[in-house]
Amino acid sequence: MTQNDSYLSRIGTLIRDARQHSGLTQAQLAAELKTSQSAINRIEKGQQNLTLDTLARIGAALDSELVSVATATGPSHLRVKGGTTLSGSIDVKSSKNAGVALLCAALLNTGTTVLRKVARIEEVNRLLEVLESIGVRTTWLNDANDLELVVPETLDLAKMDAEAARRTRSIIMFLGPLMHRMEEFDLPYAGGCDLGTRTVEPHMTALRPFGLKVLATEGSYHASAARGVVPERPIVLTERGDTVTENALLAAARHEGVTVIRNASPNYMVQDLCFFLEKLGVEIEGIGTTTLRVTGKREIRGDVDYAPSEDPIEAMSLITAAIVTDSNITVRRVPIEFMEIELALLEEMGFRYDRSEEYLAENGQTRLVDITTHPSKLRAPIDKIHPMPFPGLNIDNLPFFAVIAAQAEGQTMLHDWVYENRAIYLTELNKLGAQVKLLDPHRVLIEGPTRWSGAELVCPPALRPAVVILIAMLAAKGTSVLRSVYVINRGYEDLALRLNALGAEIETFRDI
Repeated sequence: MTQNDSYLSRIGTLIRDARQHSGLTQAQLAAELKTSQSAINRIEKGQQNLTLDTLARIGAALDSELVSVATATGPSHLRVKGGTTLSGSIDVKSSKNAGVALLCAALLNTGTTVLRKVARIEEVNRLLEVLESIGVRTTWLNDANDLELVVPETLDLAKMDAEAARRTRSIIMFLGPLMHRMEEFDLPYAGGCDLGTRTVEPHMTALRPFGLKVLATEGSYHASAARGVVPERPIVLTERGDTVTENALLAAARHEGVTVIRNASPNYMVQDLCFFLEKLGVEIEGIGTTTLRVTGKREIRGDVDYAPSEDPIEAMSLITAAIVTDSNITVRRVPIEFMEIELALLEEMGFRYDRSEEYLAENGQTRLVDITTHPSKLRAPIDKIHPMPFPGLNIDNLPFFAVIAAQAEGQTMLHDWVYENRAIYLTELNKLGAQVKLLDPHRVLIEGPTRWSGAELVCPPALRPAVVILIAMLAAKGTSVLRSVYVINRGYEDLALRLNALGAEIETFRDI
């Protein structure tokens, strides 16, 4: 194989991974690029020469810096000088997933909505672009990231920024609020998902009892909402998904009667949405349980001020960084209700830490603590580690146990049963010195402890594995490079800068 063939093969693999993460088939990507499926197949196999223009168009279609061409504002990369110890204190920022849900929920209210300390990340930016395009006035009020939204009486969906909408899967949560505003409307495909696939069909099941029908048309969902149709019996969600539960809540909020939702997710972002809806005058019983009883309002018009709670996944990221670097830091404002299983498992593995007394978040509901970490000698757990719906170990926190297990003495099995391919990206830790064996698309076996060493890697298209690799680089001797970190910026605000404030040495750079 020539050097050029090797480069083409690597680029093809990146394109394939980014396409699969976007939920697109080869045929769909081909249609987007106005080429043939066979051409996409050749590209992914490294059998097709690529021009810079082609690479740029592929990167735009997949919303991925992995395959973007470097420009003055092109892909950003991280250079990490590893082997440093962290120290000091850091506050957990507000929940990204709650913030996204609340932006969608603001469409229910024709008054003024103020959301406090909103995560200023790429996912939020895309949603704001969509909201602004249909007539919502959005204003960042200050440096604290307080955000004001003013929703007009009439939305202009014909002017929706379709490109921004396709770059966020959260657009699917517009279905619940919009069905009360208009009888027919179109939404661009959410993140490339097909109607009827695992990610979309549960939403349809949740919203049909309210009279919503959705048909897949060319590039979009066509929704029609029948007036006067109300749930005649409890809505039983076929999947206890977070966004599915949120969509059902958003639909129920403007239904004047009582809606019972069973098998609801009681996860952190759902609870934040419930507390916000209560401020809008919606009555909700059973918050934090799997059965919600919602008494909605025909019209919601008022000024509301709400502060979403802190993000348990970011809290886990910061605690993991401390564990892997053998550091003593204090992580403040940890939402303990959504971290108890993780901390209990870490205690079993030998993790030592101190916990403050509980206090309330600014929403007046969520319980917070401060966690002070201590350098700890870890051992592998007796059982495999697997996620479960809340109150189990959070699905998004599972990847962090890969880099933690690599520090521990013995063998650890991780079972990522929810996602088809996410576990595969954890094998990238091997390039930094770990011993991660892929057993099948859902399970990895990790042998520790690890002597980390620096390396250059391309950021995988999955958010949590990408952050796991960055954390491992903090512990690796020498200098590491993590390329094309847009996926991290979609889910974390200024993560590198905030880690640097604790003593990390991470430099952001771009190719010239």
